[in-house]
Amino acid sequence: MSTPTVARKDRDNAPTSLLAGSVEQPTFGEAVNNYVSKVRGGDMGSLPAILALLVLLAIFVILRPNTFPSALNIANLFQQGAVVATIAMGLVFVLLLGEIDLSAGFTSGLCGAILATALTKGGWPWYAAVVAALVAGLVVGLINGALVARVGIPSFIVTLATFLALQGAVLLIIGSGGNITITDPVIVAIQNKNVPPALGWVIGILAVVAYGLSSLRTWQLRRRRGLLAVPVGIIAIKIAAIAVLVLGMIAVLNQERSLHPLRASIIGVPIVVPVIVTLALLLGFVLTRTAFGRHIYAVGGNAEATRRAGIKVASVRMACFMICSVLAAFAGIFAASRATSVDPNAGGSNVLLYAVGAAVIGGTSLFGGKGRIIDALIGAGVIAVIDNGMALLGYSSGIKYVVTGSVLAAAAAVDALSRRQARSTGRG
Repeated sequence: MSTPTVARKDRDNAPTSLLAGSVEQPTFGEAVNNYVSKVRGGDMGSLPAILALLVLLAIFVILRPNTFPSALNIANLFQQGAVVATIAMGLVFVLLLGEIDLSAGFTSGLCGAILATALTKGGWPWYAAVVAALVAGLVVGLINGALVARVGIPSFIVTLATFLALQGAVLLIIGSGGNITITDPVIVAIQNKNVPPALGWVIGILAVVAYGLSSLRTWQLRRRRGLLAVPVGIIAIKIAAIAVLVLGMIAVLNQERSLHPLRASIIGVPIVVPVIVTLALLLGFVLTRTAFGRHIYAVGGNAEATRRAGIKVASVRMACFMICSVLAAFAGIFAASRATSVDPNAGGSNVLLYAVGAAVIGGTSLFGGKGRIIDALIGAGVIAVIDNGMALLGYSSGIKYVVTGSVLAAAAAVDALSRRQARSTGRG
């Protein structure tokens, strides 16, 4: 049976059409007015999170001008936020369905423990240990997805049970009070080494060029097919903004940031950054450029209507839980690399809460059907900035939790209110 095309809105929320034909393209001013109208109508996307991130950055730069904006601290921000950002990207897929995965944190811990055990006790090469960790994550996601999609158990109950089971599995693998040290140079390098400066520039320039060509290609195809397309001026502004952000960060990170440069030089973009960017691009492509991605949004918007359209809803749900757990496995590898060890608390503490918070703060809806991969990265940035900035100011963990929780509550409130506004204006 052929799969019907599900009516949707594209990333710029301009309605698409199945019939090619000539349409009047909006001018730059009309496009800006349309965006303002969308925001007023409740479709704010990640705008609140971006504004919050900018405000937080400004506050901490003013309060700690010598330490917070330093190259050393900026690199620390990327490395500290890697685990939360990676799990949050996986959670976006589950949240888009209107579901939740409470086991993602301990899935990362389990996969980290399997990685460490394979490396140290099994003597496996690093690539085989990484594959074992990723396969373990895939199996956890398969179990969660099957119980939710096939058996019909609520995801909260299923993943809560998995949360407890995986916590026990980590204890069994490592042992209470135990610790497995990782010495493999490749695994350790992921979070503790840097890309050579010249290679960093090459990667950054290629990334900007690829983004620009992709954006212009999409614009060209939409106009050729007679679909609404944003003015090329807006595309140029987006490309310029991405170029300034990416190349600016590379310029900062390519500065010497060692406290004792004569003894040990630290320069270049942390290796984990291009790894996460690559994952984000692949996941973003899946959500925005594939039929599977459109099916995810459709299931999250109206599962019954999607089922009647001939889409295999259960298969989509299972795939999303599997993607979420595989991303958690990547996060477990990153966490093990940063700590150069794995202990029984791996994946516990506030890892899951921060990851869910990152996705929601970034703009992914808890009600399903709305969210993007970039939302997870923006939200993870907000949480990393709060955690890092308040630590530099000397605040206790209690204060940091209160502030982070308040930001999460505010993000959830914005989501609920924006949906109510969208319904009242006919946009929801």
